[in-house]
Amino acid sequence: MEYVAVLLPSLVVGLLFWFAMKAIFNADKSERQAEARAHAEAEARAAESNHGPNAAPNSGTNAGDGSSTN
Repeated sequence: MEYVAVLLPSLVVGLLFWFAMKAIFNADKSERQAEARAHAEAEARAAESNHGPNAAPNSGTNAGDGSSTN
């Protein structure tokens, strides 16, 4: 019985530490998922505004920008 009395405080502190770390990691995971969703939504809005019905077509050339490769 004295072994339980000796080990119990360490076990309780270990369990408290485990629960605290689990809560921190879960909060971090949730925050990363929310940030990824917000980033994806922002990219979708940007793509929609760039490719909307009034958007100018992109020719993919640098003609007229004053740069020269020769």
